[in-house]
Amino acid sequence: MKSTVFVFLRGEANLPRKIAPQQSLELPAVPKVSRSAVIAVAIFLIAHLALLIGLTTPEKFVFDEVHYVPAARQMLSPSMSQPMLNPMHPPLAKELIATSIVAFGDNALGWRYPATLFGALAIVAIYLCGLALFAAQGPAIAAALIAAFNQMLYVQARIAMLDIFALGFGLLAIAAFMHGFRKQRPHALFALAGALFGLAAACKWSGLFPLGVCIAIVALIRLMQGWRTLFADAKPDDWYRPDLWPDLRAAHVALCFAVLPALTYLASFVPLYGLSLPDLIEAQRRIFADNTTTAIAGHTYMSSWPSWPLLARPVWFLFDKIAEDNVSAVVFLGNPLVAWPALLALAVVLRDVVVARRWDAFLIGAFYFGSWLAWALLPRTLGFIYYYLPAATVASLALVYVLRRAGLPRWLLWAYVGLAAIGFALMLPISAAFIGVSMQNFNRLMLFQSWI
Repeated sequence: MKSTVFVFLRGEANLPRKIAPQQSLELPAVPKVSRSAVIAVAIFLIAHLALLIGLTTPEKFVFDEVHYVPAARQMLSPSMSQPMLNPMHPPLAKELIATSIVAFGDNALGWRYPATLFGALAIVAIYLCGLALFAAQGPAIAAALIAAFNQMLYVQARIAMLDIFALGFGLLAIAAFMHGFRKQRPHALFALAGALFGLAAACKWSGLFPLGVCIAIVALIRLMQGWRTLFADAKPDDWYRPDLWPDLRAAHVALCFAVLPALTYLASFVPLYGLSLPDLIEAQRRIFADNTTTAIAGHTYMSSWPSWPLLARPVWFLFDKIAEDNVSAVVFLGNPLVAWPALLALAVVLRDVVVARRWDAFLIGAFYFGSWLAWALLPRTLGFIYYYLPAATVASLALVYVLRRAGLPRWLLWAYVGLAAIGFALMLPISAAFIGVSMQNFNRLMLFQSWI
């Protein structure tokens, strides 16, 4: 196993000749913008239309819609009634649901339509991440398909909850950061990422997790550059380079990853509170108290963060008897043919971060583990597997990363995409309420006692 050698220098005079021309360590360019834009639009339209099928079934509230839809309705009142409903989350996602209610009516379509838009945007964002990481259309499209076939995104994109909105904004922000990561002047893309992270946090505070990952990455690289760190055997695909972002100053970093996120985040509160500083501060205090408290009662479907990648405990969003032997079910579970192989792929990713120092593996690992393990830092004991949605979606990039490695046949990636599609189809009866499933088939799909 090849070891990594770090060299620490105090001056440029000691820079070895063989690694002096750092400017030559560039990766292939991302495919043409025009073609990529057309494909992105096509992915969005196809995904959006697919998510709309059977969206209005059932026509009643499903799971936590009972909290968020009434809060959205309250926002439409001429004057905000008291007490404010659902003050424990930021308002942007609920404002988007309220806008949809105005457009489509106070019905199932009005409640859930925005979720389909952001579900489609999340799939597009994974495609854009794939372009940044793999610099090729095929692997990027494969990553988007695997993310779509992971069941989690499909289920969450068809319910009026907050998570899909935070996911859509957050993944678009991650895509912007990934595209800027290897550029000499990433200022505009980092600024875009920061603004989008602020919007993600304005939907749900978990949108702050990937922003924290970006800040940690930038801080680490700047720290190593301050120490004049060099890799003795520098390679083009190293995640660290001493000449990375030569013009990115501390003021730019603060603007991109602090000021802009704060501005876009706080802007979502203006429709509710105006520019009242005391009201804005009080709103943040209530959200903070809810997200850090440990005094929360148990829940039938609660689970702890170590169990989420294993799909140990799903959440039943809906279970209705519609005939003598048929039920309408929506189970937030995840596709085992995606979620479990992703764990093996992530092990390879970690190995390549340490041994090969690959920048694409580094970013995949950072955003996967950052989005997942951040939940371990919260003192609250109440958790659900749908908190794992951002990490599970990023895991599709790990699968593509491994399946396109040198030496593997090119058809293997697409064969796996087909396998993921089969798993998605098998689980569709317990993911979409409009399909229905017999009790016999439902029991077959419940592979473990903990799933029931």
